Amino acid sequence: MKVHVLQHVPFEGLGSIERWLADRRDEVSFTRFFDSPVLPAVAGIDLVIVLGGPMGVHDEESCPWLVAEKRFVGDCIDRGLAVLGICLGAQIIAAALGAQVYPNPEREIGWWPLQLLPAAADSPLFAGFPAEVEVFHWHGDTFDLPPGADHIARSAACAHQAFVYRERTVGLQFHLETTGDSARQLIAMCAGEIVPGPFIQSAAAMTADSRRFARINGLMYGLLDYLARGIAGGRESVRPEW
Repeated sequence: MKVHVLQHVPFEGLGSIERWLADRRDEVSFTRFFDSPVLPAVAGIDLVIVLGGPMGVHDEESCPWLVAEKRFVGDCIDRGLAVLGICLGAQIIAAALGAQVYPNPEREIGWWPLQLLPAAADSPLFAGFPAEVEVFHWHGDTFDLPPGADHIARSAACAHQAFVYRERTVGLQFHLETTGDSARQLIAMCAGEIVPGPFIQSAAAMTADSRRFARINGLMYGLLDYLARGIAGGRESVRPEW
């Protein structure tokens, strides 16, 4: 499987997804916008992973590559590629699909429970998820549900936490890829955002229990496994008969 990763800042990387890709020996390429904003040709890519970042989807003046990135993501979706967006990545997918992205009423930082909605029960992507699960968050923006997307999850602080579009595009406002190390990197680089608030935890609380990271990483692997099976199945369905 050929995977292309869109990374916006050095301190928000693949996290536990790196191990999943390595175990499968997938071919992985990157566009690191902080280094070189060069995007590849869409042809030949199977899965696009759009990572998080502290910028917003409308910050085109300070991050001019956002224009091309949103266009690239929209093209990948239109062509039927599998696309996974995490945090900013989910917001970029939403914008590419024509939905509005804007500040959430509350910043959500740390471990907060997520409630799955009825559409989750109909999506094999979320088959391993309980009805309520504690996940890691770090965001200030949110998005409207894109037209035609299934609303998968919400939290007390944020109504639109996850969506699925045509079973191959997944937007997650929260982070399942975060490890203890990547959480500490995020805390170090974005410490100024850890201020008193109803949905903002302390740095100590965020990193106190390593078992939390193992649980969400397992959910991430399950979701990726299903995406990968869908990609393989899609290939078989178009394989010519000899």
